[in-house]
Amino acid sequence: MRFRLTPRETSFYDMFAASADNIVTGSKLLMELLGADSSARTEISERMRAAEHAGDDATHAIFHQLNSSFITPFDREDIYSLASSLDDIMDFMEEAVDLVVLYQIEELPKGVEQQIEVLARAAELTAEAMPNLRTMTNLTEYWIEVNRLENQADQIHRKLLAHLFNGKYDAIEVLKLKQIVDVLEEAADAFEHVANTVETIAVKES
Repeated sequence: MRFRLTPRETSFYDMFAASADNIVTGSKLLMELLGADSSARTEISERMRAAEHAGDDATHAIFHQLNSSFITPFDREDIYSLASSLDDIMDFMEEAVDLVVLYQIEELPKGVEQQIEVLARAAELTAEAMPNLRTMTNLTEYWIEVNRLENQADQIHRKLLAHLFNGKYDAIEVLKLKQIVDVLEEAADAFEHVANTVETIAVKES
């Protein structure tokens, strides 16, 4: 790690960790959605919306700190990118839950549970990794595993699309379900963006 002569603003580390912990909360709500009947989904959606708002607040706090700090722990553009990508994850997860409720989906297609399981694992890994930004240690396995999970998510997504277009569903239902599985795939992509940003930061700081 590079030797620095100037002090650094360290509150960013805590804020990134809090943002990642909130994403774990979101992933748990997605898991709840799988086993919930239609009457319980509205309440889950409300809790997810509250978690998404908490994520927005965390992101705004990071941006405010970034704009008011003279010295930052790593490059400003990387701080912005990391905060934005973490925020994107919550946005996509909240959107997926909201669509399930708005479209009044009775039954999610087989395979969505695998998508959500991948997101839940990526959320756990991300939350475990964020505190390690402080020391830039034990991060390599994190971004390798998240990239592997994203590849797994791609495969699940393709299988889901094939299932949706096999003629079992009518055209309107296909459009609804495709939008949901696409948004979940975007969440997986956003986890990979976070991991790639962490890798970029670690390389610069080495």
